[in-house]
Amino acid sequence: MRTINVVFRADASLQIGTGHIMRCLALADALNERGATCHFVCREHAGNSISYLRNRGYEVHVLPATPEQSSEQQPKISLNASSDTKLSNPPHARWLGTTQQQDADECAPILSELRPDWLIVDHYALDSRWEATLQPHYAKLMVIDDLADRPHLCDLLLDQTFGRDPDDYKSRVPATCTLLCGAQYALLRPEFAELRTYSLKRRQSAPLDHLLITMGGIDKDNATGRVLEALQQTSLPAHCKITIVMGAAAPWLDAIRLQADQLPWATEVRVNVCDMARLMADSDLAIGAAGSTSWERCCLGIPTVMVVLADNQREVAAGLERSGAAQVLQGTQQITSHLPAMLDALVSSPLQRAAISHAAALIADGSGLSKVIGFLEQ
Repeated sequence: MRTINVVFRADASLQIGTGHIMRCLALADALNERGATCHFVCREHAGNSISYLRNRGYEVHVLPATPEQSSEQQPKISLNASSDTKLSNPPHARWLGTTQQQDADECAPILSELRPDWLIVDHYALDSRWEATLQPHYAKLMVIDDLADRPHLCDLLLDQTFGRDPDDYKSRVPATCTLLCGAQYALLRPEFAELRTYSLKRRQSAPLDHLLITMGGIDKDNATGRVLEALQQTSLPAHCKITIVMGAAAPWLDAIRLQADQLPWATEVRVNVCDMARLMADSDLAIGAAGSTSWERCCLGIPTVMVVLADNQREVAAGLERSGAAQVLQGTQQITSHLPAMLDALVSSPLQRAAISHAAALIADGSGLSKVIGFLEQ
């Protein structure tokens, strides 16, 4: 089979976070291992991941930062010839930092030169209008989404939300589009599947010796700081080790390091972690944001207190809470008001932690990446 050429269009920023980039990177790494050529197209927002991607060996084509625009004047591009309803802007349109038309105009010469077999788009601010404008420059289009709130002109759509119904998208994509919906398609790096058996086995008798805190690569609202404050109101064992994971662009990183030094527990702050699967597998309890790392924690069966930090995380958190796969806090205010009692209950009840672990492990098994690649290589 010939080598495929893949271009990813995704952004990271202080507002967007790093989750879109990280799940695209998992897919790019796996494709690269199979001989594919992968490029990234990213806008130079504050808090971007461009240097990180380059350090990982990828060529990144940079779109310049532009003044944020509150409204867009878009050309009318319908999903089919019979539709004459003008599309409204996506709810997250401001995250693009410019209009879809301008973004497409800047992407066009890059795609025209690269001529990708697959353009893979993971961006809440882009919809069928951007995709249609760029259609002459790619062979096939894959969209990664979580929201089902806008139309797409794609050949393949992935939504790794637990319990997502494909019917949520059927009116928003062409009839020929293949829909991959559910956490069984979660884009987890291979090491998560490799460590799954080890991680699940050790939870059968694991004490609470290691607490992991992962509130996202950016954590612009400093949820991590609130968690550290709340921990001092808990009965967390004195011997417990705490590991905090953050991104290099996190605006509160220095403050968290100072705060960590004042805690009564042995606490380490780690930046741009490359061995997250091993770190998670060796953790006994996690406090984490309800983002894409949710599926990593599920795969490894980590008992989790999950914090909803954005409206687009509510559906993920609700599904996991209903299934018993996590305990959920709604926003940073509940970290202060609810976390101490919630954590004390988990500290004192190994059976409760084991029940959460079992429910979580049923959600994702780490095979999603190979399933998605199978569709890309068809």
